[in-house]
Amino acid sequence: MTGNQGIAQGCIDSGINLHLAYPMTPATGVLHELAARQTENCDFQVFQPENEIAVANMGIGASFAGSKVMVGTSGGGFDLMTEALSFAGMSEIPLVFYLAARPGPGTGVPTYTCQADLDDALKSGHGEFARLVIAPGDPIECIENTNEAFYLAEKFGIPAIVVSDKHLAEGEYSLDKNANKTINIEVKRKLPGKNSIVKASSYEHDKFGNSVEDAETTKKNADARIKKYSELKKECKKFDMIKIHGKQNSKNLIIGWGSTKGAILDAMQGIDCKFLQVLYIKPMSDEIRKEIEKAKKVVVIENNSTGQLGRIIREKTGIKIDSRILKYDGRPFWHDELKKDIEEWVKK
Repeated sequence: MTGNQGIAQGCIDSGINLHLAYPMTPATGVLHELAARQTENCDFQVFQPENEIAVANMGIGASFAGSKVMVGTSGGGFDLMTEALSFAGMSEIPLVFYLAARPGPGTGVPTYTCQADLDDALKSGHGEFARLVIAPGDPIECIENTNEAFYLAEKFGIPAIVVSDKHLAEGEYSLDKNANKTINIEVKRKLPGKNSIVKASSYEHDKFGNSVEDAETTKKNADARIKKYSELKKECKKFDMIKIHGKQNSKNLIIGWGSTKGAILDAMQGIDCKFLQVLYIKPMSDEIRKEIEKAKKVVVIENNSTGQLGRIIREKTGIKIDSRILKYDGRPFWHDELKKDIEEWVKK
């Protein structure tokens, strides 16, 4: 199974009604997979609008009407979707984004891999609003995390972003287990045509959806949007926000996320270390700080040039991780080379 096939299966398990995407490597595989599988399950539709701006805005409209929707793209297309991302944050219309990264900036190296779009997922869009960012590391986690993203987006009325990359999206994996039990997702919010008049707006608004500009409502609503983070974080604890692999009592801690998982698991064999895999990046688990504080040595391994996960960990915990193993030539980590890097780090 590829990561894209896992994402598609997670969509189907979640009862998706509509997938919207404009083709862009490496996210296009989900568009093709779901289009091919409509013959198996005609309860969902797949459509390719004229561009990524149309994709995201159509997604908001369909979700407003009660559909469970995923929109898919890579970094350049996601940039075009960010106005709609902010719209979803203000209007509290749930929408799931699939961001499958490749090297940038610009068109970059379009058929190779990189983990350089994490900052994009975490910080894109204007204004302040709650969002979910999850990064699976293999196709099984793609199934599970996609299902969780649909559930949490619907429950809290927020945009949810599932982050992948070329290596995970199109890499073929052998699997030795099944995904966790599917979460059933019900759309319980008020819907147009089924309840009283329902309004949603990108403007600040009152409880009826009418546009307002008074100071009291503006502050009250801003507080309510940010408060969603604490409620979201409590709910996320039901799921695996992190995973610990390797020697549980080791004082040598590797931290990584996403597609680096496979290479790290292979490379760490026979070495005194453990691997903290971060799946939920926003909100972030408090267990990360505890694991770092228990360790004597910590290294972050990422497929980007600036250590983006390391920076967000510093922002959330105040702990700076100086040791980093980074690769950003468009290729994934090779486990034999990575093994040498880890061995040298442990010996320092």
